[in-house]
Amino acid sequence: MLTHLNAQGEANMVDVGAKAVTFRTAKAYGRIRMQKETLQALLAANLKKGDGLAAARLAGIMGAKRTWELIPLCHNIPIDKVDVSFVPQDDGVLDIFAETKCSYKTGIEMEALTAVSVAALTIYDMCKAIDRSMVIEEIRLLKKTGGKSDYHAD
Repeated sequence: MLTHLNAQGEANMVDVGAKAVTFRTAKAYGRIRMQKETLQALLAANLKKGDGLAAARLAGIMGAKRTWELIPLCHNIPIDKVDVSFVPQDDGVLDIFAETKCSYKTGIEMEALTAVSVAALTIYDMCKAIDRSMVIEEIRLLKKTGGKSDYHAD
């Protein structure tokens, strides 16, 4: 049975009131593919809009904090930590990672996924004046701990 549907098949927020508080973590990944020259400009903070990585890091953190407002039926989770990091590759790819932590009754993985998504969209926005061919791809959960079960991507 899907947990976000009631007996009548209608959208329903899951009741987490009786669940125990546990320490939870999540790590998400995504990447944005761009021209090598675009990546060089991004890494050098040489964009007309400013430091793209700083803006994307901040946007990812803010996105994680607002996940409950963006994704229907998500709970407003008291987030303890959001970390957004970037790893450039030689082929014009920028890897994006987000790690989130909380002590609460329900997950933190949607917050990590949202952080990666919003960071990638911000990089696109910061770089679109020089490269509109960028592709955001492979946004996925890498790891989740806490709650009923853990998850580790293969």
